[in-house]
Amino acid sequence: MTTWVKAAGAVASVGAGVLAWSLLEARSYAVRQVSAPVLEPGSRPLRILHLSDLHLTPGSTHRAEWVRSLARYRPDLVVDTGDNLAHPDAVPTALHALAPLLEFPGVFVHGSNDYFAPRLKNPLTYLRRPTEMEGDATPLDTASLTAGFTAAGWLNLNNARGELEIGGQRIALVGLDDPHLGRDALPAAVDAAGAVRIGVTHAPYVRALEALRHDGASVLLAGHTHGGQVAVPGYGALVTNCDLDTSRASGLHGWPGPRPDAPGGLESVWLHVSAGVGTSPFTPVRLACRPEVTMLTLMPRGR
Repeated sequence: MTTWVKAAGAVASVGAGVLAWSLLEARSYAVRQVSAPVLEPGSRPLRILHLSDLHLTPGSTHRAEWVRSLARYRPDLVVDTGDNLAHPDAVPTALHALAPLLEFPGVFVHGSNDYFAPRLKNPLTYLRRPTEMEGDATPLDTASLTAGFTAAGWLNLNNARGELEIGGQRIALVGLDDPHLGRDALPAAVDAAGAVRIGVTHAPYVRALEALRHDGASVLLAGHTHGGQVAVPGYGALVTNCDLDTSRASGLHGWPGPRPDAPGGLESVWLHVSAGVGTSPFTPVRLACRPEVTMLTLMPRGR
C-alpha cells in the first residue's frame, strides 16, 4: 500500500471519529452555573434560568425530556431567548418540553426559527457569513407558541417592556424581536427607577446590544450563536452568525468592554450569551461546544 493511500485512510478515520464525536456531543446537555454582582447590597440573590435555541422537532423526545427536567432547579425567573422550533409541527413538542418551566415566572423573545422553518443549506456557508432567510421559507405557527407562553403567565418581550416583582426585588425588562430578521425596534422608554434592568434579545447583533445598554439595562441576555456550534479546542468559536465578536460567542462577558467588575469595566454592562441546546435538524452536530442552559445568579454588589 502506498504512503498516500495510508495517509488518506488515516485522514478518513480521523474525520469519521470527529463526526461520531460531534453527533454524540450534540446530545451531551449541560447546565452552566455563573454569577454576576448587579443587585443592591443586601438584596436576595436572583436565580435566572437562561435557555435558548431548543430547535425542537416532533421527534426531539430526548431533548424535550431533558428540558422538562430543568424544573428541578426551581429558578426565580426563566428567560427564553428564542428559536424554540425547528419544524412546522413542533409547537406541541415545545410546549410539552417547557410545561414544567411555565410554572415559574418567565419572559421570552422569538428567534427566526420561531417564525420560519429551517431549510437544507450548504453548512460551509455558515462559516463564511451570517445565514439569510430565504424568501420562500415555510412560516411556522408562531401565534400558537406565543399563546401557549402567555397563557401560562410568561411576559412577551418582543419589542416590549414588562416588570416583575420576585422576592421583593423589582425587575424591569425590555426585549427586542429578532435582530437577525431585522424585526428589532426598541419600545418607548419608561421610568423604572429602583429596579434591576434586564435586556433580552435573540440574536446579539451589536446594534441590539447597544440599544439595550443605552436603554439602561445592566444585564443583557441573548442566544442565537450556538456558541459557534463548531469550535476549535484551545481557540474557541469560529463564527457567531452575526456581527458579535467570537470571543463573546457564549458565556458571561462585559459589553462593550471588559467585565464590569474588572479594571476598565466601569462603562460596561453584563452580557450573557447562551450556547443553546439544539442544532439545525440538517446539521445535528456540535464540536467542542456542548449544548447547554445557564443558571445565572444575580448577586448583590460588593460580595
